[in-house]
Amino acid sequence: MRRIMLTVAYDGTAYCGWQVQPNGDTIEANLNRHLSELLGEPITVIGASRTDSGVHAKGNVAVFDTNARIAADKIALAMNTRLPHDIKVQSSREVPPDFHPRYREVVKTYEYRICNRRIPDPCERLYALFYYWPLDETKMQQAADCLVGTHDFSSFCSHRPEDKNCVRTIYELKVTREGDIVKIRITGSGFLYNMVRIIAGTLLRIGTGAVPAEQMKQILDAKDRKVACETARPEGLTLIGIEYPGLEL
Repeated sequence: MRRIMLTVAYDGTAYCGWQVQPNGDTIEANLNRHLSELLGEPITVIGASRTDSGVHAKGNVAVFDTNARIAADKIALAMNTRLPHDIKVQSSREVPPDFHPRYREVVKTYEYRICNRRIPDPCERLYALFYYWPLDETKMQQAADCLVGTHDFSSFCSHRPEDKNCVRTIYELKVTREGDIVKIRITGSGFLYNMVRIIAGTLLRIGTGAVPAEQMKQILDAKDRKVACETARPEGLTLIGIEYPGLEL
């Protein structure tokens, strides 16, 4: 039995998120189905990040076990002839049998894109949030700086029973502008349910001046979801990549 790691990119527009669901098509379901057909045995992948409906990824990670003898690096090529056009395996490789994509030290990077202009750009509609009100990225960065470090992020989490520990570490959080596109890029040790989108929604309000930048520290310290702002829409969010220190990908 071998354990194979896949690095997977996808446009999440047409899917009900990563995780298998009874009433909608998902990324995980497509991987399970096509891997099982390719390898001639039942395959169930384990994903590193269970992205929500409409969220995209350039480098999500999944592993699975197989008895098939096909070379690990050939699985990506074989899968890409079967997968739909909006899901593609970027690489495949063998990893140690005990490697688990969620239960080990990890560094994840997400990016939230905002199309900040008076008129929507139809070419950005699936990959950036359209936001009419002018944004001050300097104020947004000032607020973002408060979140860097190890904190209890209860204020930025949609509650789930399994999220008993809300302490996470953010290594870097940058707000930049390129023309009409404002980017919020965040790198951390892991993220709570909807954490990045709630941070993005709060930074949006700060960028308009509706919430003072100085209030971000109070929101963080409150450890109360009710004091943060709304959860930003999913289409602006992309999982950029996942790194495992000590494991060469």
